[in-house]
Amino acid sequence: MSMTKHGKRKSRWPVWARRGLMENIATALIAIGFLMLFQPFALSLYTYSFITMLAGTVMFIIVSKFPE
Repeated sequence: MSMTKHGKRKSRWPVWARRGLMENIATALIAIGFLMLFQPFALSLYTYSFITMLAGTVMFIIVSKFPE
């Protein structure tokens, strides 16, 4: 039997473009849109809350295909 370890292969993608950081940014964008939706103070924030949540969701879907 072979005693070699199969380690993770390093990705050539830049660190900022990997899944972990970008998924966190997308999740934060969705959370910001959610807070914009439920705040009672500014109508303009309420107006753009759907666009913000939609952008975060689309970003999350795209980023989920990125390497680890």
